[in-house]
Amino acid sequence: MALDLLGRQKMPLDGSSSKQPTVASSSVSGGATGVATAGASGPAGAVGVGGVGGNATGSGAAGAVGGNAVGTTVMGKQLSAKRSLKLGSLAEDIMPTSLGGGDEPFRARLHHLFSQIEKEFELLHAENMSLREKLEAVAGTPRDSTVGERLPLQDAFEVDGSVNKSFKSKLGSAGSKVKAGHKLRAQTSRIVSSFKAQSVVSSLVREFCGHKDGVWQVSTKAGQPIIGTASADHSACIWGIDTGRCLLQYQGHSGSVNSIKFHPTRDIVLTGSGDATAQIWQAAVNWEVPARKGHSSEEELEEEEEGPYEEKERIDVLRTPLCEFSGPGGHTAVVVAADWLPGGDQVITASWDRTAILWDVETREPLHPLCGHDHELTHASAHPSQRLVVTASRDSTFRLWDFRDPIPAVSVFQGHTENVTSTVFTRDDKVVSGSDDRSVKVWELRNMRSALTTIRTDSAVNRLAVSASGVIAIPHDNRHIRLFDLNGQRIARLPRTSRQGHRRMVSAVAWTEDISSNCNLFSSGFDRRVLGWGVCLPPKDN
Repeated sequence: MALDLLGRQKMPLDGSSSKQPTVASSSVSGGATGVATAGASGPAGAVGVGGVGGNATGSGAAGAVGGNAVGTTVMGKQLSAKRSLKLGSLAEDIMPTSLGGGDEPFRARLHHLFSQIEKEFELLHAENMSLREKLEAVAGTPRDSTVGERLPLQDAFEVDGSVNKSFKSKLGSAGSKVKAGHKLRAQTSRIVSSFKAQSVVSSLVREFCGHKDGVWQVSTKAGQPIIGTASADHSACIWGIDTGRCLLQYQGHSGSVNSIKFHPTRDIVLTGSGDATAQIWQAAVNWEVPARKGHSSEEELEEEEEGPYEEKERIDVLRTPLCEFSGPGGHTAVVVAADWLPGGDQVITASWDRTAILWDVETREPLHPLCGHDHELTHASAHPSQRLVVTASRDSTFRLWDFRDPIPAVSVFQGHTENVTSTVFTRDDKVVSGSDDRSVKVWELRNMRSALTTIRTDSAVNRLAVSASGVIAIPHDNRHIRLFDLNGQRIARLPRTSRQGHRRMVSAVAWTEDISSNCNLFSSGFDRRVLGWGVCLPPKDN
């Protein structure tokens, strides 16, 4: 082994230095024994301990030199070090060791803590189950019911979230139990107030499939079991309600067909299009079109989507209009809506050129340009019996035009904060307006300063419809359809699941007054489908 300049042994600089102690001799006098031990830490250091007389005992890794010296082992030193670190971390307490019975108190303490946590979980689970049972008892309706379908389930998840949050703080303080209890009671009272005593039964009766793009509007005709649809695929179709078959397809427009309205008494149709024109075309349908042999009507509708060849074989196609409203004095941009005035001798059209125009059907000439909106128009509709027209715009207002006098009068209704998407008349001289601000307002024609009723929703509102009994059907961007009365009371929400309802935005709805049909409400959407619903409404006096 190498020696340094003073004649001492040199220790290696690796980990073996702690396992190879150095013993230095010391002078022995009068029977005294000297013991020296090398330090366990540091590169190489020797510590000498001298003893005089008797039996000197050396501690450390090295044994004693001379006399009856006794040294402890390396194992004893490691044992004392481990015991000194017994409380260092929970992980070391849990890990199995060979330290004897000293671990038992700590293991018992851990088992006690875990048992307390398990009891807390069991208690919270029992509370959660009881809350679910109470919510189901309050709801009192099956999951596929049309009344409050979403509120119980949604709030149940909110309750679960509050329980989880309260559990986190429950281990630290007892006051969180009181806060969680108040929150649960508030949510339960909100759920109870959202339910009505009356129930509305609704179901999906029929689907009308065949358009190649989104359907902008659906319209019904009084006295006949047919509906009309306007689509972004540049076509308009007439469908049989009972059979679900397309009876006639109109292809006279060169742009998206944005609106469709049946004449009040004649078999003609008015459509507005993205080609900046409005057209009237013949709506005489052939009821004797036979179904394809060996197939049901539902299977035939599925075949319509497979290719244009079979569609042309089955559907009558019309391409020539009876008359067209365009040319000098006409619109210069997209026509988004068109409607018949009472009597059917005049029509109103609304356009993105910020104007609406009153047309004469016989001469096809514009009678009155209706100017005043600051932005593009979104909708126009006429009163069923009076010469009144409402126009809606993206300037967050809608206007009432009165043509009962030779000089038209106009009134401006302000109350929405975003685009007004639709405005329709009711039978009792009210106007219902829907907007992108997620609200629906009911107005009195004689009071344009403030709305009688405001209905708040959770999504933008599209082209709504009001039934003869005063039920408002509201189509939403979020694929839902809700029913309210004119007082703002919620009646129902039509079911929407993976198998029922629209898969994309619901663009428009329309009621039919024909009680002989199984369908009395129709909806169109950008999933290319039109759905027929059977809605059993409560009596009007309720």
